[in-house]
Amino acid sequence: MSKFTTIAGVLLGSALLSSTAMAQTELSLWYHGAGNEVEAKIINQIVSDFNGSQADWTVKLESFPQAAYNDSVVAGALAGNLPDILDVDGPVMPNWAWSGYMQPLTIDETKIAEFLPGTKGMWDGKLYSIGLWDAAVALVTRKSILEELGLRTPTVDEPWTKDEFMAALDAAKASGKYEFAFDPGMAWTGEWYPYAFSPFLQSFGGDIIDRTSYTTAEGVLNGEAAIEFGNWWQSLFTEGYAPLAQDPADRDSGFANGKYAFSWNGNWAALGTLSAFEDAIFLPAPDFGNGPKIGAASWQFGVSAKSEHPEGASAFIEFALQDKYLTAFSDGIGLIPPTPASAAASINYTADGPMEVFYELSAKQALVRPVTPGYVVAAKVFEKAIADIANGADVGETLDAAVDEIDADIEKNGNYGF
Repeated sequence: MSKFTTIAGVLLGSALLSSTAMAQTELSLWYHGAGNEVEAKIINQIVSDFNGSQADWTVKLESFPQAAYNDSVVAGALAGNLPDILDVDGPVMPNWAWSGYMQPLTIDETKIAEFLPGTKGMWDGKLYSIGLWDAAVALVTRKSILEELGLRTPTVDEPWTKDEFMAALDAAKASGKYEFAFDPGMAWTGEWYPYAFSPFLQSFGGDIIDRTSYTTAEGVLNGEAAIEFGNWWQSLFTEGYAPLAQDPADRDSGFANGKYAFSWNGNWAALGTLSAFEDAIFLPAPDFGNGPKIGAASWQFGVSAKSEHPEGASAFIEFALQDKYLTAFSDGIGLIPPTPASAAASINYTADGPMEVFYELSAKQALVRPVTPGYVVAAKVFEKAIADIANGADVGETLDAAVDEIDADIEKNGNYGF
């Protein structure tokens, strides 16, 4: 073979490689996890693996701080500058879909058949987003506390009733060992309120919005069940069971420091609790009369309505659904792996793992927040209402006012398509 032929072959090969690289179409991805090194490492690995797995698409990642993320998406939508792939908080997704920010996913839905229900972002009968994890809340305590107070250990199948829960708080209060019997997490605000506290309302039999029509909050946020919830909620603070004002540091370390007998907290904080106490235990939500409830739906991936390459964006999302990535997120940031296989392969959620119960809680007790574009307004109204009630406002008047505000927003927006 001549030297000329060899050089020509090298040049031809280089040209073909260059042509393949140039053929890849760039897809933009916005993500909420800026500042979280562990999360960033995993998402960057998925992007790198996807880009190297095929020759059609290359994903370019841009991360935002979580606190600024939603505002950045809204601003991008108004400016006509959304990415191909969006990260979206589950309860916010219906609003973004209704507002024209997102389009339905075109992934192979057989691949999500075993995913936890809370990870599937459905709107108007279509799948718009899918999560690589879910989150769950439990009643956190210690086995030794239950033994000292003479309390039955509740299970997912036999949770505490309202009377048993209040008896547990009374026993903790009477012991004199704790600053407060119960820490609901009042230092946290915003989405924590509807995520963590509306399940109590729903267990009483009420809700933020009437889910039979999604056109009103009348009767569910101010009916008899809601009034009963409001009175109970207020009593937690007026009768000294829980702190009305709380320093963020107390929220983070108060239970570990022995200030509280029981804490209402999520699986993302469970590893810290386990490191503080070998006998830490995570109990199911109490049943206030209509079944125990906890929140569901965390961050999920979807495709922007403005994407000119929805097939590529969906291909990336489908690629990210591999169990190895679901397990990596769980091991890295402590959240719930969404499939039985990814849970079994995880460090904490495998059979007999220290946080296995959270997977069961998510599967059996979880209820998504109201699936409506109006949720983003209703959530803020709910937060203010129950904060006011905790501070001593009249329960009935406060809930009536909240209903009026939610209904006015629904009417103003043409029932949000319902």
